[in-house]
Amino acid sequence: MSPHVQFFGDAEHTFALTPTLLVEFERLVGAGAWGTARRMFAGDATVTEVRETIRLGLIGGGEAPKRAHELVETYVGATPFAELYALASDVMTAAMLGTPDEAANAA
Repeated sequence: MSPHVQFFGDAEHTFALTPTLLVEFERLVGAGAWGTARRMFAGDATVTEVRETIRLGLIGGGEAPKRAHELVETYVGATPFAELYALASDVMTAAMLGTPDEAANAA
């Protein structure tokens, strides 16, 4: 699990899907995280998977659950879906595969 930092809605936020949050993600969307990651990388994830990746990523990044919900409710509808998809994909990639910085530090 690696954090991903990106502007969303009103400011730059940290997103992270911890192992515990990945279990919650699977419960909420009814699909495995790896399966979702594969669909996301192929451009075939659902709207619910994108929303929950962003919301749970905010929580894992340090936002209170209520604030994460408020951010998603306020900004998801006002943001082009392609931007949301790219953000969710980056968050999921960091959670499942790590970040380029981690790979460079491991070498």
